[in-house]
Amino acid sequence: MTNRTRILLVVLIAFASALGGVFLGRQLIPVKEPVETELHALLHHQLELDAGQLAAIEDIEERFATRRRALEQEMRADNARLAAAIRAEQGYGPRVDAAVDHSHQVMGELQKATLEHIFEMRAVLRPDQAERFDAAVTRALTTPER
Repeated sequence: MTNRTRILLVVLIAFASALGGVFLGRQLIPVKEPVETELHALLHHQLELDAGQLAAIEDIEERFATRRRALEQEMRADNARLAAAIRAEQGYGPRVDAAVDHSHQVMGELQKATLEHIFEMRAVLRPDQAERFDAAVTRALTTPER
């Protein structure tokens, strides 16, 4: 067995182990509701929004959903580029490094877009509603995962 074959075998075993770990983790550890889900429930079921607020929130959510889908699609393409770089370099080389960096950039864009979305929805709320909304955002971001 050549050195290159051994390295490829180790990379494939490590990758398969990582996939197995992710699968087991998803099966055994309950997933915490995303911040968006808690905020969505608060907005639509607890804050007693008026018709104008509801219409504005729906418009904001629709625009964000489009942006989020585009960024998620870009992240999937980044994963494909990363896989191609790993396959080509068979190690942590410049192409893998660049693919990881780009993936992190897109993840950051999604996080920023999510925060902009949250602040845009907050701007529609009355002060008493915004106070409850802020508390839910703070709770969602600071509550330790179980």
